[in-house]
Amino acid sequence: MNPMHDADARLTELEIKASYAEDLLEQLNATIYRQQQQIDLLLREVMSLRQQLPEGGAPVLRNARDELPPHY
Repeated sequence: MNPMHDADARLTELEIKASYAEDLLEQLNATIYRQQQQIDLLLREVMSLRQQLPEGGAPVLRNARDELPPHY
């Protein structure tokens, strides 16, 4: 084979691989961004739940009737 043709083929293959790597990097960045948004949301929800707890963090005692399933 022609050495110039080999070099062109290798260069084309490297360009294709680089393109796939760039696409994968963009997908991973988008995934990380979405995950960070979810983490931030969950942290806000945990903080909100902590604020709803009574002082001292003791569980609220409830009436057993309040715990009955809806079909009773």
